[in-house]
Amino acid sequence: MTTYDIFPGADGPEPQAPQRADFGPDFLWGCATSSYQIEGAGTVDGRVESIWDRFAATPGKIRDGSSGVHACDHYHRWPQDLDIGRDLGLNAYRFSIAWPRIFDGRSREPNAKGLDFYDRLVDGMLERGLQPWATLYHWDLPQWLQDRGGWASRDTVDAFVDLADVVTRRLGDRVGHWITHNEPWCTAIIGNYEGWHAPGLTDLGTALQVAHHVLLSHGRAVPVIRANVPGAQVGISLSLHPLRPASAAPEDVAAMERHDGLRYRWFLDPLYGRGYPEATLAQVGAAAPVVLPGDLDDIAVPTDFLGVNYYFPETVAHDPDHGPLGARILPAQGEITAMGWPVAPQGLSELLARVDRDYRPGPLYVTENGSCYDDVVTGDGSVRDVARRRYLMRHLAALRQAVADGVPVKGYFAWSLLDNFEWAEGYLRRFGLVHVDYATQERRLKDSAKWYRTFLRGG
Repeated sequence: MTTYDIFPGADGPEPQAPQRADFGPDFLWGCATSSYQIEGAGTVDGRVESIWDRFAATPGKIRDGSSGVHACDHYHRWPQDLDIGRDLGLNAYRFSIAWPRIFDGRSREPNAKGLDFYDRLVDGMLERGLQPWATLYHWDLPQWLQDRGGWASRDTVDAFVDLADVVTRRLGDRVGHWITHNEPWCTAIIGNYEGWHAPGLTDLGTALQVAHHVLLSHGRAVPVIRANVPGAQVGISLSLHPLRPASAAPEDVAAMERHDGLRYRWFLDPLYGRGYPEATLAQVGAAAPVVLPGDLDDIAVPTDFLGVNYYFPETVAHDPDHGPLGARILPAQGEITAMGWPVAPQGLSELLARVDRDYRPGPLYVTENGSCYDDVVTGDGSVRDVARRRYLMRHLAALRQAVADGVPVKGYFAWSLLDNFEWAEGYLRRFGLVHVDYATQERRLKDSAKWYRTFLRGG
């Protein structure tokens, strides 16, 4: 059985701290955010309803009954937030475009005020020495598109290509790095099969059709981005987990392989020209998506990098009564975060090595990695998030190992710059390096942010 956490745990000795110099002078260091989680201004300047606004307004969907309508008010406070990023020593910043700010469903013309906001935001990044990394879709589909079938409809593929066209025409003279989608697994499976993300559906066939259309929209958007942005670097970000069987028993090993087919290879295989895994197609049966001629060629369009979002490994057990694949994810053992996720730094280097070995996607970027803890503001105003600081240090040590092993990792984006609206958890969970008091919108650096600043400044 694989042992993932070869680095000292929360109660163990201090790990050997990595140094920025270990990664070379051209390595990108950033933080990542997403529009719905931080922007707020939910009804300002022509923004229309998203699926997350509708989902959050449905009783019982968000643990604390909240929504992202105000969030961190980044829409108005972005200069302060970018100042924080600059002062930390970041040289890159990952953000996402709020589709509901760009198209309202009533006119084919984009909303000028929405585009103006991202103009200001990008200019602000450049003024502070932050390389902009734009994500076109981070889950906040306009509700008017969901009302017309959402991602289960091929029309949404065309609508996404229109979004990519408009946004890259406007920002492409300053933004050279583009991520089409963040975590298609979450869009498809968590939102349309498991139902605990927007739009809250629970049908496997719908979910797999959604996954196909998201991948198809990626493939069709890439050449549009390239046409609008000469020299653009274009990729996609996937949420991936290293997997291990619950035991050496053949049935657990087989269950892990079945889960791997849907959780991992269902997305990577078509992106890199292999189509959907045949065994997984057979297992999902009638729930398999409709794939039209040419779709798989479009999905397999060459890209410039792959974004990998890593949080934890998964342990898989055979359970014939669980889900369409008869595979169940076991609860975490050992050290966990406040989300109940295992802390396993070595999983990061293992995952990056597997992706590189199996697919040779070219440059890899860790586009998300972070941890949630129950932070407390002390009497002197500090946030002594020792566990998060150690999490960050230990995962950067694992990243250093991947680089030393020859994996072509070129950058790292910590999740997240700010505490924010954490989807179905509302404001009950904090992932930020920077603490946000939601009542006052005061920002204060946690100890993890101070350590990251010291690391980035080479101290």
